[in-house]
Amino acid sequence: MKKILLLTIGMIGLSASAQNVMTPELLWQLGRVSPLGITKDGKNIIYKVSIPSVEENKSDSKVYSVSVSGGKATEITDYEALLNDKNLSPDGKLLLASKEIKVGKVLGKDYYPNLDQSNVQVYDGLDYRHWDTWNDGTHNHVVYSNATDKENFIDIMKDEPFDSPQKPFGGDEDYIWSPDGKSIVYVSKKLEGTKYATSTNTDLYQYDLATKTTKNLTEKNLGYDTAPQFSPNGDLTWLQMKRDGYEADKNDIIVRFKGMDMNLTGAWDGTVDSFNWSADGKKVYFLAPINGTKQLFEVNFPGMTRIAVTVRQITEGDFDVTGIVGFSSDKVIVTRTDFNHATEIYSYDFKKKSFNQITKVNDAAYSKIALSKFEKRYVTTTDGKKMLVWVVLPPNFDKTKKYPTLLYCQGGPQSALTQFYSFRWNFQVMAAQGYIIVAPNRRGMQGHGVEWNEQISKDWGGQVMDDYLSAIDDVSKESYIDKARLGAVGASYGGYSVFYLAGIHQKRFKTFISHCGVYNLQSMYGTTEEVFFNNWDHGGAYWEKDNAVAQKTFTEFNPINNVAKWDTPILIFQGGKDYRVPIGQGQEAFQAAQLRGIKSRFVLLPEENHWVLKPQNAQVWQKEFFRWLKETL
Repeated sequence: MKKILLLTIGMIGLSASAQNVMTPELLWQLGRVSPLGITKDGKNIIYKVSIPSVEENKSDSKVYSVSVSGGKATEITDYEALLNDKNLSPDGKLLLASKEIKVGKVLGKDYYPNLDQSNVQVYDGLDYRHWDTWNDGTHNHVVYSNATDKENFIDIMKDEPFDSPQKPFGGDEDYIWSPDGKSIVYVSKKLEGTKYATSTNTDLYQYDLATKTTKNLTEKNLGYDTAPQFSPNGDLTWLQMKRDGYEADKNDIIVRFKGMDMNLTGAWDGTVDSFNWSADGKKVYFLAPINGTKQLFEVNFPGMTRIAVTVRQITEGDFDVTGIVGFSSDKVIVTRTDFNHATEIYSYDFKKKSFNQITKVNDAAYSKIALSKFEKRYVTTTDGKKMLVWVVLPPNFDKTKKYPTLLYCQGGPQSALTQFYSFRWNFQVMAAQGYIIVAPNRRGMQGHGVEWNEQISKDWGGQVMDDYLSAIDDVSKESYIDKARLGAVGASYGGYSVFYLAGIHQKRFKTFISHCGVYNLQSMYGTTEEVFFNNWDHGGAYWEKDNAVAQKTFTEFNPINNVAKWDTPILIFQGGKDYRVPIGQGQEAFQAAQLRGIKSRFVLLPEENHWVLKPQNAQVWQKEFFRWLKETL
């Protein structure tokens, strides 16, 4: 492959006194910053800092206040009254919330009350488990109550076997008051059982407090409708995906203006993460992936005028803008990360076009360690496209030396590989242990246009695998890469990628690590909980013999069909409560490796889901990750 371009080095940040490097132990001592909002007077930012305790296997948190201009932060306890509460009705009398409500019969004792010691579960349809939880007949319901009497509430979804907030990740962003306080708008997928598991058709519903009736506001759209907000002028706004069953469809900003739905980002070749209205109602600010980062954008709202709708990128640089906290005068308050720094709060000055770091929770920790370097380069793919590849180099990098190198395979499969800061897949920690990381923005990555993002669907083992190999082959031409010590690592679809590459890599790699990876597409189809995902990405079910697309997926792209070619050590992590990629996937892969006499290890995390959340389990994960690399690379 021909190397097209090597762009500037991102962040060096080394000093003569910074001799230490990031370690897994230090990583889990960092404070995790979560903004709670801007105070009603616009003068201060309220934020929470959580610090995990490995010894106690839990996290403790404190809340702080700091000026929007920066400066010394003050710890506070009673902060709720300082912030605007979106769940409080406009007149201040009613409070929105969500409650888990028992709706359906599932348990043995639901059917047979005299057998109350049984632990039987009875299901008549799918959606019997989701993410990491079995369905026990309870559902999230939106409720409201008197603001001073939260115990006596009215369930606006009474007796409905549906959820709002949406499971598993929905929160109070799934419900809002109308500007006049006479109705509630909420998100729900009003399907149950097998229909629920095979569809992404969430809608926005409006509940009228006076008539106690509910109206579907987005009935005509068959994909996701989420994130409802009202503009300063009272126009309902939300995020919308058009196609049912396609969870990674282009996400657009829709405004309902004078009865007409206006798509503000439909002509823009990208996908929206989240959005906020400007105070004057003339613009919408939003976050979106772009060229291996996440940045702040704006789009104007023309109303009924003939002014064209224009999307404009506001920020630019080798970092991620990860959240919009709010606005203060001519500034926007955001959160930001990069490969070397966990989340902190910044202000961005629209006039000066510059950032100011507000919180500095982890600055002291970072000042004592040598930071990694990272480079952005472009690689030519086998079909002649330019592919962005992040290359992360160890602290105190010496180009005259040779380094073991890891190909990082991103999950998703349609997700952005940007300047993220993970507390598990942490490039800073990996590089600090002496490894170079090659992270390609392969097919399926957001931020390179809709076509690039969609090319992975129904082609899991096709062009994307060539993209991976193009990236590692190109970077391996550098003199500082030890080509005899290459590894490939990844989780979820990245774990699938590892299993697939293990059968086609032709001796490139010396070791593999897969976390909660898809190994057998047929058994995955039979046990995963969100069937719509498999239907879309694989083109149908494995038993559809006349479906050429599905048959190609379940044969040519199924890692089990190349397992006879496995010849390389492999470490397999698996969460016991992962129902997205269930435990059998890891078990099947480990059993195959063991029976074929391949050096392999199975690390089961019985109480973890698709992720690793408990501090001590996370430390074991890190130690096993690097122990394996030390043994095999």
